[in-house]
Amino acid sequence: MTSITRIDPGNRMSQAVIHNNTVWLAGQVGVPGESVAAQTATILKNIESLLERAGSDKTKILQATIWLASMDDFQEMNEVWDAWVDRENPPTRACGESKLATPDYTVEIIVVAAV
Repeated sequence: MTSITRIDPGNRMSQAVIHNNTVWLAGQVGVPGESVAAQTATILKNIESLLERAGSDKTKILQATIWLASMDDFQEMNEVWDAWVDRENPPTRACGESKLATPDYTVEIIVVAAV
């Protein structure tokens, strides 16, 4: 039986779960009320940190799912994403509009990566 490793487990969820050399990150959000760009930058830093703790990095991201509170923010989010993503190893990606946990969140990013 293969083991399951949970990073920062809480009562409701873990921030990351590792199983069979794959790491699934919980949806990451930025600081409520900050700009779309600032929230995106914070999220990407959090993703890098969680991936490092899981023994991975952004070059091993397999898939990213991005939720925006408004698709009007697509370009602003993409400016930060495009500067961050590894251009040699871009993941698959989907982006859509969704009501997020509170109106102060504008971006949420979910990542799956290889370890």
